[in-house]
Amino acid sequence: MGNRLSKIYTRTGDDGTTGLGDGSRVAKDDARVEAYGTVDEANSAIGLVLAEDAADGDIGTVLTEVQHDLFELGGELCIPGHAAVNEDYIERLEQTLDRLNADLPPLKDFILPGGGRAAAACHLARTIVRRAERRVQTLAHASDVRPEVLRYLNRLSDLLFVIARNLARRESGSEVLWNRNR
Repeated sequence: MGNRLSKIYTRTGDDGTTGLGDGSRVAKDDARVEAYGTVDEANSAIGLVLAEDAADGDIGTVLTEVQHDLFELGGELCIPGHAAVNEDYIERLEQTLDRLNADLPPLKDFILPGGGRAAAACHLARTIVRRAERRVQTLAHASDVRPEVLRYLNRLSDLLFVIARNLARRESGSEVLWNRNR
């Protein structure tokens, strides 16, 4: 592990730049910083889901593993040329997604974000992951981004949708369906 911070503020970012993992400095609004910053935001949103009692057991275990994955994915984005996320991460998400989706009824209507605090927080995390995916795609236009990163984020947003459906059923017994004829 690298240097540990003994002092939290360094003043090196006061000029509007930040350091990447390879030691180079870029503007704080650089596409790379936007990408890994949004991944960090998604990770924090997943922390909110985990803070809810309904996100215990298997779902809690899955989301904690995802948090570790996102930390590594953020590191990959922060260090140009670094690889952390591999095909095994994506396969694990797909297997989990299939398992958690197996007992859910087929979708016939659109679902609104809600159904309980944990479900709503999970929907929020899902939308932040979608934004992270867009930010990584923007970065990919200007810099090399391995396809596994985008695939992981795409699969993760699907998994969070399925987890939100499970949490809504656990918390309130049903999901909040969109009513087009309201």
